[in-house]
Amino acid sequence: MTDHLANVSTCAVHDCSFNHHDDCTAYAITVSGARDHASCATFIDTSQSGGLPKVLAHVGACQRSECRFNDHLMCDAQGVRVGPGAEKADCLTYQPR
Repeated sequence: MTDHLANVSTCAVHDCSFNHHDDCTAYAITVSGARDHASCATFIDTSQSGGLPKVLAHVGACQRSECRFNDHLMCDAQGVRVGPGAEKADCLTYQPR
């Protein structure tokens, strides 16, 4: 089982309230999604800025148990990239086993 939280290394979802210059300011994100892709369930599309005053985002939980980086519903990837894919905010690091 992983002993660290995976960092959100980049976020290219510019209309997310937690995005600040391609960095995520949420403390932790949740990865969810549909059968063929994983998405960032923390994505919020509002004009209000959210999150912390500094970049510290991690993956708190990953619901994609079939991902090769998923270890007991935790992400053990070196860095997670979030950006547009099948939805506005997808986990681009997702790799099915």
